This record gives sequence, structure tokens and C-alpha cells, in this order.
Amino acid sequence: MARDLAATLAWAETGTRLCASALSGLSEEEYGAASALPGWTRKHVVAHLAANAEAIGNLVRWARTGEETPMYASPQERAAGIERGSRLGADQLARWFTESAATLAAAMAELSDEAWRTEVVTAQGRTVPASEIPWMRSREVMVHAVDLATGLTFADLPDGFLRALREDIHAKRGRDAVPDVEGSPADVTAYLAGRPATGVTAADGGLPPALPPWL
Repeated sequence: MARDLAATLAWAETGTRLCASALSGLSEEEYGAASALPGWTRKHVVAHLAANAEAIGNLVRWARTGEETPMYASPQERAAGIERGSRLGADQLARWFTESAATLAAAMAELSDEAWRTEVVTAQGRTVPASEIPWMRSREVMVHAVDLATGLTFADLPDGFLRALREDIHAKRGRDAVPDVEGSPADVTAYLAGRPATGVTAADGGLPPALPPWL
């Protein structure tokens, strides 16, 4: 599914700012409090986002140099890295998130038109053009900004992003596997992403079945 590169780059920047705003001023204890994701503290979410920036940076390097550079050495190493990161102090995590996001943004800004057309392989094994990279990052920072559970909701995310995310989730979950629901665009998007959503109803007016977390 082709997406506008300028739009996805802007969404990645907006999501990064939302995460930074959500984390600003949190104490060590608040960093260690539960996130909206089962089994993960806010520290887990921040460690994941920082490590993801570095992993996506590997794909940017692949696109720039043509040298095959996987996102992660293995799924096990990815999980272990997040767990290690979750044990860092709040200041260290904040610095890791900020520096990794800035490094990624600078690397993406340097890609040529030709490099954006280079095919790379995601952690899930999908072969995609490098122009998909900013969309991959924007999903992470936008959705996980809400998962940090500091008051942001899907209603705080840009309408265009929410529309693109709904399309992406439908495509990946399979439209036949997702029930028809009614509600505000933000609540429907949250529901499709497997997040809590108020005001979403099934076609018959009842409560729709819960969906597992996506992303």
C-alpha cells in the first residue's frame, strides 16, 4: 500500500514529540509504573522505542549503502535488549530514546530518492521499499505514546495517521477476521489495535469481541 513519504516522515516526527512530551517530568518511580501494555512497565515501552529506532536505522543504512543490514540479530536478542533496557535508570532511558530518535531522523533526512526505492526486509520478513520505513517508525511512536499511559489517547493522534493505521491493521489482520464496529474514528482505531476503546459497538449494538494487541 503506497503512502505519501512526506506525510509518514511528518507522522514519525509528531509521534516522537508526543512520546517525549509524555515522558517529560516523569520520576524514576513513574517510569517504573505499569504501561497500558500487559506485563510491560513504561521503562519496557521506552526501551522498546529506543531499540526500535536503532533497528530501523539498520534498514536506513541498508537503503543508503546497499549492504544487507537486518533490523535485529534475532527475535530473542530483540526481547533480551528490551528487558535489559527496562532495568536502566529513567535518565539513561530518556537519553537513549532522545538520541536514538534524533539519529534515526537525521539518517532518514539524508536518503536520496533512489535510496528510498531500495528494497529492505523487515523484522517480520516482509520485503518492502525503504519508503515504508517512516511509516514503520510512525506506528511505533504514535501508538506507544498512548501506551505510555500518561493521558494521551488515540483522539490526540492526527486524523490522517488514524485513517492510514486502520487501513494497515485491516490489511494485516485480514478484513474477515475483524468485526464491523461503529464509533468515533479514534475509538475504532484503538479497538482495531487491540487497545481499550469506549463507545465502540458491534453492528448489532452489542459489545464487539476483544482483539489481541497489535504492534
